[in-house]
Amino acid sequence: MLKLYSKNQVSNTNVVETIAAIATASGAGGIGIVRVSGPASRLIALGILGQCPTPRHAAYLDFKLEDGTLIDRGIAIFYANPHSYTGEDVLELQAHGGTALMQILLARCIELGARQAEPGEFTRRAYLNDKLDLAQAEAVADVISAATVEAAKSAVRSLSGEFSKHINALLLRLIDLRMFVEACLDFPEEEIDFITQGRVAEKLETIMVELLAVFSKAKQGSLLREGIVVVLVGQPNVGKSSLMNQLAGEDVAIVTSVAGTTRDTIKNAIQINGVPLHIIDTAGLRETDDEVEKFGIERTWRATETANIALLLVDAAHGIGEPEKTILARLPREIHKIWVHNKIDVGNTQPSCEQVDGATHIYLSAKTGDGLALLKNQLLALAGYQSNSEGIFMARARHLQALTQVDMHLNGAKRQMSSAELLAEELRLAQDQLASITGEFTPDDLLGEIFSKFCIGK
Repeated sequence: MLKLYSKNQVSNTNVVETIAAIATASGAGGIGIVRVSGPASRLIALGILGQCPTPRHAAYLDFKLEDGTLIDRGIAIFYANPHSYTGEDVLELQAHGGTALMQILLARCIELGARQAEPGEFTRRAYLNDKLDLAQAEAVADVISAATVEAAKSAVRSLSGEFSKHINALLLRLIDLRMFVEACLDFPEEEIDFITQGRVAEKLETIMVELLAVFSKAKQGSLLREGIVVVLVGQPNVGKSSLMNQLAGEDVAIVTSVAGTTRDTIKNAIQINGVPLHIIDTAGLRETDDEVEKFGIERTWRATETANIALLLVDAAHGIGEPEKTILARLPREIHKIWVHNKIDVGNTQPSCEQVDGATHIYLSAKTGDGLALLKNQLLALAGYQSNSEGIFMARARHLQALTQVDMHLNGAKRQMSSAELLAEELRLAQDQLASITGEFTPDDLLGEIFSKFCIGK
């Protein structure tokens, strides 16, 4: 069984050292920042600046080496604990953003007692010092890496505590219900039916309804963060590369009338209504003696194993034949599939979207773009996109997994109404899963995995 640790237990296992890192992006820039956090921050300020600036006041000072040689002149800001990002003494040195200059400044901080920070270590300390919870800490990385406007908005909502507020509200309701049920266990001799009189079933149902609403918003946020992978498959010369170019809005794939032009997978990231789509154009699927083309075909099949949606392209004039049925049969069962009947411009057919025997068929022209909007709408629908993104907050796969486990345990509790002991245990398990989202109880190795994916200096 996976052991859970409270935040204080995790914090107490770490020796507090002073850390330093370049907080701005690598490469030359107008301004570069070196950030220091820990008990030696004041001494480092004295060693570089000759003084420790007044807390939370910007000071324009000389940055110097040990022998007094000038490194640069810039802005220094000191934040005294606990009024800082990490909850510790923090020093920020803002200088010209030259690559070599930043390295010299960082080396000077290390010389004075700091060590190089690990990825995400500043934010990890902020979490351990109760400056933000784990969901907010993860949102820091999501704000930085957001690829679309909608993703950025959702990440900021999570960073501001919107997601955590919903989780904590559910936790309070769950804890209140647990307290009542466990009180019943303390008085087994009473003949009064506490479970019925306490409207436990009704309260549990309310929690489950609220959980469903939170899960819906979190799933939408996860979609904005992760996006969906769409793979284009079909026989040679059915217009996969042309469709790729239409979706991308530019010529990212070579288009010719020669069958087998695409020999390898081509990947391109686009966005539709703020949702990231990772489009993969593939080699045409057919029997061939060409060794290079064989490699491309093999990569096509591998691409389908990681995709969320497969677009099966066919020539609208020929329709679905045995070769297309063979391709369909080999695709993973769990992947969503859309039949795309291309080249309707040749036969003057109107664009349309139909449902036939449970399968989606879209008629379009990758050459002219007619019907492309129908395909985009279908892709968004399969991804679970909702047009109203207001209130959506950024979520990760682990958050969705935890919420799914909470739902499972609440349903288990619903089935155990006749046994207060089993009911109480299911509620306890649900609470543990819910608390893991904000980090009240979290596996220590999970913390390491989460923060290791942050950039250094954040």
